[in-house]
Amino acid sequence: MPYTVKITDILSLTHDVKRFKTEKPEGYDFMPGQATEVAINKEGWKDEKRPFTFTSLPQDDYLEFVIKFYRDHEGVTKQIEDLVEGDELILDDAWGAIQYKGKGVFIAGGAGITPFISIFKALEAKGEIEGNTLIFANKTGKDVVMESYFYDLLGENFISILDKERLDDHAYGRVNMEFLKEKVADFSQEFYVCGPQPMVEGVSEILKHLGANPDGITFEE
Repeated sequence: MPYTVKITDILSLTHDVKRFKTEKPEGYDFMPGQATEVAINKEGWKDEKRPFTFTSLPQDDYLEFVIKFYRDHEGVTKQIEDLVEGDELILDDAWGAIQYKGKGVFIAGGAGITPFISIFKALEAKGEIEGNTLIFANKTGKDVVMESYFYDLLGENFISILDKERLDDHAYGRVNMEFLKEKVADFSQEFYVCGPQPMVEGVSEILKHLGANPDGITFEE
């Protein structure tokens, strides 16, 4: 069933990512890591639905989305970038496969960080951050969403890796077999992988090769 919600707050997080807060319909529920289909409540865009992940907590009295814009094609995210407070979005019910199953290593590529934001906020609220690691892969330093939040939350268990820029405090290169061997001591723990499809498939294969239990690797189908 579709819900129409008003945008109440917009904040720029990076050069191509904004955080949107909206009203929350009464009784609307989701689990950290889940997503919904979102359309813009404007003529010509109401049927153009795209999946976006909730980055708020289920108990919050608002909904929140962290959305990356792709300005090089005339699509929905380019339209969303131009929205202002008071504009409306149309949402469906929540869905999604990425849910927390226990301590482990989260591996995100670019916008694939979004399901993990809500999961880490939920762990923080329960005091259960310890024992979890986040590996976050991006092109350059300016692409790293919520970097200071993750550093504050995870300390040395937050590993940022860049493949187009060498910077202090960031690893350089790709999330490949050598990198995972170096950074992960225990392949029997849970793994959560989210990002572009080729990355998810590649990283999942490497993890299996390194001894991870295929049932212990969670990713969005």
